[in-house]
Order: sequence, then structure tokens, then C-alpha cells
Amino acid sequence: MASDTSGPVTPKIGNVLHPVGDVAAAVEFYGSVLGFATKFVDGQRYAALDAGGITLALAAPEEDVAGVAAASVKVPDVRATVKAIVAAGGTVVREPEAGPHELRGVVRDPWGNTLVVYGPLSA
Repeated sequence: MASDTSGPVTPKIGNVLHPVGDVAAAVEFYGSVLGFATKFVDGQRYAALDAGGITLALAAPEEDVAGVAAASVKVPDVRATVKAIVAAGGTVVREPEAGPHELRGVVRDPWGNTLVVYGPLSA
């Protein structure tokens, strides 16, 4: 019998979201200038690059949920995390909403830094 190794999602920085106007040009730039390897490209809307153990997420305008460069934190329960951030002095920029692959919300910490919190659509 195989064991279930998926378990609960442990909060972690999953990527750094970086808004760009042209995903293909940004993939070329970060690849040729900084040497970041392409992990995958999702058309002209999104690309993930390996930035030395951190994923640099290049987001076209339609996928740019934060409006600024922001750490994206993967959490087990997006709605609960947003509520906890607000209770601790943060603010909501965008309420949790379903994206193409996950549930995501945008918040600011008590110091005004933008974070994208995301997790499973089913949570």
C-alpha cells in the first residue's frame, strides 16, 4: 500500500511575482542576462524561471494580481490566512479569488509590503 506523502501544505514562499509587459521578452532577458533557466511558460500570460532555488514568476498584465513585485506565499487555507493577516494589522488589496490554477488573494502586511497568498482551489 502506497502512503500519502502529499500531506498538508506548509506555508512557504513559492515564488516572487514580477509583473512584466512582455513575457517572452522577459524570459529572454532574465535567461540571457542573469542565466535563469526556464521552468515553464504558459503562453504569453505567465512564465516561471529558476532563480537559484526561488521561482521568479513573470506575470503579464492579465496575471498581475498585485501590481508590484511581491513575494507569493503558498498556504494551506487562503481565506483563513487573509483573515489572520488582517487581524494582525494587515490590509486586503484583493479578496481571495480563483485563478487558473489556485485560489489567491493579495494583502499588505502592517508595514505596507504586498504579499500574494495562494493555495489549493479546494481549500
